[in-house]
Amino acid sequence: MTTTNNTKALIESVREILTQDGDLLRNIIQQVLQEMLEAEMDQVLGASKSERSDKRLGYRSGYYTRTLLTRVGRVSLRVPRDRDGRF
Repeated sequence: MTTTNNTKALIESVREILTQDGDLLRNIIQQVLQEMLEAEMDQVLGASKSERSDKRLGYRSGYYTRTLLTRVGRVSLRVPRDRDGRF
């Protein structure tokens, strides 16, 4: 029974930390989503940014911004573009 109480206390303290600094959770979500977009672009192009490869299928061509509405607020993302419009 003490383990349950300790777990509840831990969950409550984590919840308190996350709600005190609302930007913390939003920033974490933003960074994770941004990294996912970059990784997906690397996969589509067959090479990472500035990487020289014979297997490269295309080239990057900047970014455009999109705003995502989440439970923790608005998250602004830089969505990568490629020259051929595959992504």
